[in-house]
Amino acid sequence: MIRVGILGAAGYTGGELIRLLLNHPEVDIVFANSESNAGNLLSDVHEGLIGDTDLRFTDQMPFDKVDVIFFCFGHGKSEAFLKEHIIPENVKIIDLAQDFRIKGSHDYVYGLPEINKEEIAVAQHVANPGCFATAIQLALLPAAKLGLLTEDVAVNAITGSTGAGQKPGATTHFSWRVGNLSIYKPFQHQHIAEIRQSLKQTQGFLDADIDFIPYRGNFARGIFCTAVVRTSAPIDDIVQVYKDFYCNATFTHFCEKPIDLKQVVNTNKALVHVEKYGQKLLVTSAIDNLLKGAVGQAVQNMNIMFGIDESTGLRLKASAF
Repeated sequence: MIRVGILGAAGYTGGELIRLLLNHPEVDIVFANSESNAGNLLSDVHEGLIGDTDLRFTDQMPFDKVDVIFFCFGHGKSEAFLKEHIIPENVKIIDLAQDFRIKGSHDYVYGLPEINKEEIAVAQHVANPGCFATAIQLALLPAAKLGLLTEDVAVNAITGSTGAGQKPGATTHFSWRVGNLSIYKPFQHQHIAEIRQSLKQTQGFLDADIDFIPYRGNFARGIFCTAVVRTSAPIDDIVQVYKDFYCNATFTHFCEKPIDLKQVVNTNKALVHVEKYGQKLLVTSAIDNLLKGAVGQAVQNMNIMFGIDESTGLRLKASAF
C-alpha cells in the first residue's frame, strides 16, 4: 500500500483528493492535516464523504510514516513550508500549487503525463500543472508538435466557481455568480508561463504570444477552452497529428465530433477537438478543473511515480445529465 499524507486537506482540492484516495485500492491515507479543523471528522467539512470514512483531521505531520505527501496549499505556500519543515528525502512530494512549475534550481518535474511521463516515473518531486494550463496545453501541444505556433494564439477559457477555491470571495458568492459572466487577469494569468514552457519544450521554440482571456463561469466545475491558430496546414494532416499525439494517452482523447463540458465533469478525462475555417484552426478542449486540472492529475502522477497502472483509482463516470 502507498502510505499518503495530505497537507491543506480542508479545501476543495483536499476534499476531492480524499474522495479519490479513499476509493484507491493501493492507498492508505495516514493523515489529513488541517490545523483549523484538527479533531473534526473529514466528513464534517467534506460532507460528500459522510458514510465513507471515520478519519479525522489532524494538526500533526508524521512525515516518517508516509511514502508520499500531497501539498494542497494555496500558491506561494509550498516553498515557504519547505523552508520551515524538514521532509525525509525518501518521501515523495506532489505539489498542487504553482511554486515549482517553472524550471529552475529545484528538482521538481512538471507533472503533465502527456509529455513528461518518463521523467515523472523517476521523479522524487512533482509540480502538478495548473487547471487552465492543463486544458490549454492539451489543446495546443499537438499543434506545437507540428510546428504551427508561429503567430500569436488567441485563447479563451471559462472555469467553474470551484476554480477560485473554497474560501468565499466577492466573485464566488452565489448571488454575484449566478446568471453572470466576467473576465479576469486578461493576458496576465499566472498559468501563461507554464503553458509557454511546455509548448516551447514540444515545438523547440515559441516566439508567438499566447493571448489568454480567462472567464468566470456560472457553474461549479469544469473548464472549456477554445484556441485559434493561424495556419495553412491541411486539416487532414493536423487531425492525424492530434490522433497520433494522444493515441497512447490514458486520459486525453481526440474527438472527431464537437465536445461539451458535461462529457468530462467528474472525470480525469481531457477531450480535444479541431476544426478548420479557412486559414484558422479552431481547437477546443474540456477538463474537470478539480480532477484532470488538479487532484485527478496528481493521483495520475502518483500512480506513475509508484509504478502502478496510470488509471488506478481514476475510472470515474462523467455526470453527463
